[in-house]
Amino acid sequence: MKENKLRYLLDNNLPSVATRVESVWPTIVEIVGSTGKYDYIEFVAEYAPYNLSDFENICRATELYNMSSMIKVDFQNRAFVAQKAMASGFQSVLLVDHKTPDEVRESLHVLKPDRPQDMGRFGYPNSRWIGYQPHNAQMDYADMVKNTVVALMIEKKEAMDNIEEICSIPGVDMVQFGPSDYSMSCGYNMKDHLDECKAAERKMIEVALKHGVQPRCEIYTAEDAQYYIDLGVKHFCIGDELKIVTTYWSQTGEAMRAAADKLK
Repeated sequence: MKENKLRYLLDNNLPSVATRVESVWPTIVEIVGSTGKYDYIEFVAEYAPYNLSDFENICRATELYNMSSMIKVDFQNRAFVAQKAMASGFQSVLLVDHKTPDEVRESLHVLKPDRPQDMGRFGYPNSRWIGYQPHNAQMDYADMVKNTVVALMIEKKEAMDNIEEICSIPGVDMVQFGPSDYSMSCGYNMKDHLDECKAAERKMIEVALKHGVQPRCEIYTAEDAQYYIDLGVKHFCIGDELKIVTTYWSQTGEAMRAAADKLK
């Protein structure tokens, strides 16, 4: 299997650039890869319909372009989906909606290899990751599982209250702030409390870097990055497939509608 590019970048203190896709059509991934600008794609399975065969096809497309792959999974079925995705070739998992350190430890447990030194709960499934025939040796496969990058959304008030302990848990590689869920968990609308959300995000970044965990920030334009770079952030996810097409269809469609209406 391909080297885990995101793990390499993290281990060597190098920056990374990703983008988010919701489509399961592998051609979308290939279009991203053909630009040569992205280190990995994030497939937002939390928001999108998919079947398990889609996981393999998405991973094959990323590997064609020497990209890594991340999957964002729902909270309730995270163990099943994350293990299926990893066995298909996904090299990182983005976990959502965790509140307590114990919930984080539980998730890490099911993503670690089931061997004595790791004490995890992920075995040796007969899928892409073991290489089919001939199979990868069990310890080589276990090393691949252990190299999976685990990122965690910090998007609940309780998670921010526990941010020091969460960032000190071995196996948490990256964290990302989620302002929408965070504001909801605080009982208010984000648009009315932007300063509070920004302050919480800055605290998350500060605590993460103190504990050797890499903060990852989701932005929409390259110009948005400088604010985070000044805070010590090196890892960015820029753009979102649905937001990109929505913006185009809305803005360009409005202009075209106005032009067409003049012809009436």
